[in-house]
Amino acid sequence: MGNGDTRVRGIAARAGGWSARHRWAAVGIWVLFVVLAMAVGSAAGRVDVKNSDQLKGETHTAAKIIEDAGIKEPAHETVLVQARDGRTTATDPRFRAAVTEVVRAVDGTGQVTDVTSPYDTKTISRDGHSALVQFALRGDADTAGERVQPVVKAVATVQKGHEELRIEEIGAASMQKTFSDAFGDDFKQAEYSAVPVALGILLIAFGALVAALLPVGLAITAIMATMGLMGIVSHLQPMNDTANSVMLLVGLAVGVDYCLFYLRREREERAAGRDAGTALRIAAATSGRAVIVSGVTVCVAMAGMLFTGLATFEAMGLASLMVVAVAMVGSVTVLPALLSLLGERVEKGRIPFLHPDKRGRRDARRGRSEQQGSRLWGAVLKVVLAKPAVSLVVAAGALLAVAAPALGMKTQNLTLNQEFGDKLPIVATYNRVNDAFPGGTEPAEVVVRAKDINAADVKAALADFRTRAISSGASRGPVDIKLHDAQNVAVISVPLVGGSDLDKASRSLELLRDTVRPDTLGKVDGVQAPITGQVAGSHDFNDQLISSVVPVFAFVVVFAFLLMLLSFRSLTVAITSIVLNLLSVGAAYGILVAVFQHGWGASLVGAEGVGAIVSWLPLFLFVILFGLSMDYHVFVVSRIREARMRGRTTKDAITHGVVTTAGVVTSAAVIMVAVFAIFGTLSMQSMKQMGVGLAAAVLIDATVIRGVLLPAVMALLGERNWYLPKWLHRLPDLTHDEAAPVSPPPPPAVEGERVGV
Repeated sequence: MGNGDTRVRGIAARAGGWSARHRWAAVGIWVLFVVLAMAVGSAAGRVDVKNSDQLKGETHTAAKIIEDAGIKEPAHETVLVQARDGRTTATDPRFRAAVTEVVRAVDGTGQVTDVTSPYDTKTISRDGHSALVQFALRGDADTAGERVQPVVKAVATVQKGHEELRIEEIGAASMQKTFSDAFGDDFKQAEYSAVPVALGILLIAFGALVAALLPVGLAITAIMATMGLMGIVSHLQPMNDTANSVMLLVGLAVGVDYCLFYLRREREERAAGRDAGTALRIAAATSGRAVIVSGVTVCVAMAGMLFTGLATFEAMGLASLMVVAVAMVGSVTVLPALLSLLGERVEKGRIPFLHPDKRGRRDARRGRSEQQGSRLWGAVLKVVLAKPAVSLVVAAGALLAVAAPALGMKTQNLTLNQEFGDKLPIVATYNRVNDAFPGGTEPAEVVVRAKDINAADVKAALADFRTRAISSGASRGPVDIKLHDAQNVAVISVPLVGGSDLDKASRSLELLRDTVRPDTLGKVDGVQAPITGQVAGSHDFNDQLISSVVPVFAFVVVFAFLLMLLSFRSLTVAITSIVLNLLSVGAAYGILVAVFQHGWGASLVGAEGVGAIVSWLPLFLFVILFGLSMDYHVFVVSRIREARMRGRTTKDAITHGVVTTAGVVTSAAVIMVAVFAIFGTLSMQSMKQMGVGLAAAVLIDATVIRGVLLPAVMALLGERNWYLPKWLHRLPDLTHDEAAPVSPPPPPAVEGERVGV
């Protein structure tokens, strides 16, 4: 078997061996799979999550009542007419003329219906300086943002003729358009930047164009295939744009990582003097196995999102799970085939000033450097292993201090002004409307269903609710009631006291739900009256998210523990893996709270004034980070265990495992941090929070956790690292048993040589 005899077993080794022997078949099957997945997915189309299925609780009940009744609630819009000088009032002739022009202009677009004047609806502010022209956009509310532009343009035209007034539009459709444009622009920027950034880092890491293109190519094809699969699966589990974006992010991260792990091990073995076939077999049995263990662990972590009961999380979890599975399969099948086909040509396109090789052949000095590993991490390890207890206390203490702010974490759905700050003009309009008409931009909606909506007791209860909503202090009015006689449904719009201040608005909502509703509508038999709206949705979302935290955490932690136990046959490794990953997640939480909630260094990422963490992020980060951090952990611990099984002492095995994987872990981490950091530069605060949280956690995980805490803990435990109670010996053995290959002795180290990344 060339210059090394390697006996291997396991799925990864068998898959790699088959692919290397049937190279064109493996590549052809992969290409066919990607093309078929995209074609079938495109033909099937994607089914998106319905608004009525987004949440459970009262918000879901209200949406179902509207949906079952066949009521097509339009997207409501508002035009604010406001005096700039603070003196002109709504009774001024110029003010009245402007209102009349607005009514005429929006009605003239042909896109709207139910245009009302503030003089008829009494939507004039208490100080008399502001008034609201209200109307609804024709057509489906879900797509109203696509049709609102002519109306916005008409309002802007009226504004030009009245410089003494502010005439600004805001509402469901205009905010939908603004949010969609900003979200789309943000993700386009991220997606267009991520691939070049990853490719640039890989070029530096490998010093060759072909070697750098392989990981990016695998990631892109995995993403393409998953996009097709999402269309097929969406008929069982509806998807959405958020799931698509998260899938792209995760797919690029793990696709590049898995290929990087495999490719670097194959290059390392060849640099050590082994022939191409032996190098591939060793890479398949070691890095290939690590990819499978890591991939399955990440898939399990992503599956935790399915336990939230939240449609968006379920879509994100399933999409992420699929792209990880596809990337994992591609890494252990088509990648060995491509490496076998390319052979030495994987070094084509060498960058002259990176790892120079005047003879056009593999630089032997660089090969020995890669085998020896990173000098930097070698120096760090020397200190850590000399005083492991001190290293453990210092590193763990520092991470716990960083994590401490997380104990005071406050979560909420971000309002428009929190999400975008002062970057968008519509945010200023949003604030002005809320100042003049508290709660007017995001009113609560009470969806009332009765056997007979026109029955005397129901009408009396509706009137009583309107009165009590204001007298209780939950609203300052006006409370509007719209009857749908044919469906026996009424919709009550209640502007909440507190407006854009979600804490105050939530208290107003609770007053409506817990006091006003039971004392009025609740006294009529057969009446349903769930309360929905932006504030209610945020409230219900938080409640449901909190209730799902324990089952999701338990599922992810328990299954990750079992996978580590089976993969390494060590109770100690399984426990330390979980503890270290939880510590890195906790540190990421602490950084998020410190920056975005307390504002420490917030100006560095443009996050002033947010004051809260977006509701969905903590659970999302836990699942994503717990999965992704296992990439490095499995890779490093696998190398340590491999060295230990070959007869090295535990301390030597730790040094060998950490130092020899330092280059690939560093390269993979730099790519992840760079890609995630791109999201930290986007305009939306939720995207900033996600990017900063992910980048910080990966950076901590690849440095403090893998470079200091892991070796310190393993050094202190010594032989106890491999402890497995006798009663667990019957567990399935998922470890690999690569025999020590017979290979030429490694060449002597060259004093002062540089080490490749």
